[in-house]
Amino acid sequence: MKFFSIATLNKIAGVTSVVAALVVFNSFAKSPDTLLKRFSTQALMKSLIAENADIRVTDDGTIRINMRSKTAYQSGFSFKPKQPWNWQHDQAFAFALNIKNNKDESIHFYVTAKDTRGQTHNRSFAVPAQSDNGYYMLLKGPSLNVNTGIRSDPQAWKTDLTPIIWRHGSKNIDLSNIESITFNVRGVPNDKSIEIKDVRLIAMTEPDPAYLKQLLDKFGQNNKQEFANKVSSVEQLQKLGIDEQSQLRDQPIAGRSKFGGWKKGPKLKASGYFRTEKVNGQWWLVDPEGYLFFSNGIANIRMANTSTITGYDYDAKYIKPRTPGDYTPEDSLGLNPAPASAWPSRYISSKLRADMFVDLPELNDPFSAYYGYRREVHTGAVEKGETYSFYRANLARKYGTHSAEKIDQMWRKNTIDRMLTWGFTSFGNWVDPMFYQSNRLPYFANGWIIGDFKKVSSGNDYWSPLPDPFDPVFAQRAAVTVKQIAAEVKNNPWCIGVFIDNEKSWGKAGQPESEYGVVINTLSYNATESPTKAAFMQYLKSEYLTIEALNTAWDRQFVSWDKLALGVRLTDFNQTMLKDFSALMSLYAEKYFAVVRAQVQRFMPNHLYMGARFADWGMTEEVRRAAAKYADVVSYNFYKESIHDGFWGFLKDLDKASIIGEFHNGALDSGLLNAGLIHAESQADRGAKYQDYLNSVLDNPYLVGAHWFQYIDSPLTGRAYDGENYNVGFVSVTDIPYRPLVEAAKEINTNLYSQRFVKGETHD
Repeated sequence: MKFFSIATLNKIAGVTSVVAALVVFNSFAKSPDTLLKRFSTQALMKSLIAENADIRVTDDGTIRINMRSKTAYQSGFSFKPKQPWNWQHDQAFAFALNIKNNKDESIHFYVTAKDTRGQTHNRSFAVPAQSDNGYYMLLKGPSLNVNTGIRSDPQAWKTDLTPIIWRHGSKNIDLSNIESITFNVRGVPNDKSIEIKDVRLIAMTEPDPAYLKQLLDKFGQNNKQEFANKVSSVEQLQKLGIDEQSQLRDQPIAGRSKFGGWKKGPKLKASGYFRTEKVNGQWWLVDPEGYLFFSNGIANIRMANTSTITGYDYDAKYIKPRTPGDYTPEDSLGLNPAPASAWPSRYISSKLRADMFVDLPELNDPFSAYYGYRREVHTGAVEKGETYSFYRANLARKYGTHSAEKIDQMWRKNTIDRMLTWGFTSFGNWVDPMFYQSNRLPYFANGWIIGDFKKVSSGNDYWSPLPDPFDPVFAQRAAVTVKQIAAEVKNNPWCIGVFIDNEKSWGKAGQPESEYGVVINTLSYNATESPTKAAFMQYLKSEYLTIEALNTAWDRQFVSWDKLALGVRLTDFNQTMLKDFSALMSLYAEKYFAVVRAQVQRFMPNHLYMGARFADWGMTEEVRRAAAKYADVVSYNFYKESIHDGFWGFLKDLDKASIIGEFHNGALDSGLLNAGLIHAESQADRGAKYQDYLNSVLDNPYLVGAHWFQYIDSPLTGRAYDGENYNVGFVSVTDIPYRPLVEAAKEINTNLYSQRFVKGETHD
């Protein structure tokens, strides 16, 4: 490496400013990519906006940013010029920069590029501890317009830079009017700081024409990358399984009750089933024997989501359609294979998908037993088609049998032995019903209410539209769902409770359109066709009595109640309207939770109703309060790095037993293409982040448990239903545990009860 003196730098640059000279010098740095534009430090400093952060520039042109993330739920910075950037380029290009992290903790950044029309392009990535690397965010390129069926694709260009991974939004924003580029951290337990250099736009000059080909080997692993515990033979896979078996136990760790409660702690009233109680100012679950219980477990322990779309399909006439009374969503089914009669009609429906696999078995091969079928997908390269479960195929290799019954039996025992050995107290949501009568580890039952009842919309129906709970058909379908769950549970005291539905798009606090979308959209419906609209009309009439009174309050000119009943589209709102919208949202949400609770009490009176597992992007105050009124435990899925006080202050106001239904993190040293919703730098860092999260849960007096999502990594080429391809499992596609994560969980679980109880005493 050649070094230059300050005098030489000044001479080269033809300037006297050391900062400017260094910026110019950076352009001499060797890069595998073509430089399109380099931003000077001075220009960047003029555009930088801090959010709960301190920014300064050093003498050498480095921008140092200290984020006050321990006290602020969200902190970071934005590049926001006075005039929008015009970044129109003919070739594929990316926004790039170098980031140095001098601290001993990795940083997970959320990144958003926004245009002047409000479209956002959202990504995320991890900056390793003690690192100085280059990163790029692809903004234009042909790969952005390829629907691969994978949540985040392999790199389409050859570069030394680390990709900032796709999350959501618009892949093609208006590049002629870039309003801002924002970097922030959210919900982290400690302050973060970085140094930024060499902010630039680069053209990606070395496309990889084979970036989507032969991604998976016969074990479902990354065919193009080496990583720890990559399996190369069946013998290796079987030996790893035998070695692990010798280390597993079949009993709970010392100090636990029959049901996993805290045997050394205070003993309360035993009801014979799980219940909740507040002790010393802290909410707890109580096990059937009366011992304090904290539910720490792993969710989605089932094989329903282990399949990936192959790119093959069959003549539709051979595929059995969904029956009207079905209560199982498509993504919760097992393999559900196409019948043998369909095999001769097999054809390639997506060559792009079919080319991703090195070795799919022939239909007459014993390993063809792990093909399945999805009649519909949420998002992907095809709308339906054949699937394959590499995980289940690897279990067959590991156990040396193709008997589905034997595979299930051995997998079930091995899984429970792992949970007990790793110190978990329960399963999380979405455990396969095959575990329900094992009577070795407490669990949660689950179900979805699906059917032909009427729907409403929040305006952002990510998974699906919301149900219309005022439609009598909804109550009928709720009864069908809960009755089926009850038949599977069989009044078993090992069942803690039941989750019904998941991550519905109730709305998001902020703008009226997002917060009260359900109300605003429902008011546009015809009351004769929408039971919820009819209920809203009844409420408004009872509040205002006359249409004139409503017009005065809302500053509107509705001709009559009948005209309003036909539907009206509202686009601007006064404070009285917003107050009424809040009341209508409460009316809607309370009806939903009241209907579901009634069916749980009817069919499962001895089990806790756990709510609908809110996503942080899809809940409002009104919905939380409705859940707290009718659910025994309010459930939340929260994908951040800790339970940060800046977000969770509402728990004190609700004062209700609550639980984390999902959280996770992942890393790219697993061979997968996407770390997940929270990025760690490595498997070791996954363990550290796991402990940070659990410690924050244990410190919170309202949380009675936390469930990691999920047990098994997503398929590398994306799960069949929606393309998620995350390294978020405790075990890989070859059923090999991630040892650093396991050891971190074991350490937490060993002292789980004593740590939480001591914290509880401080809340008294």
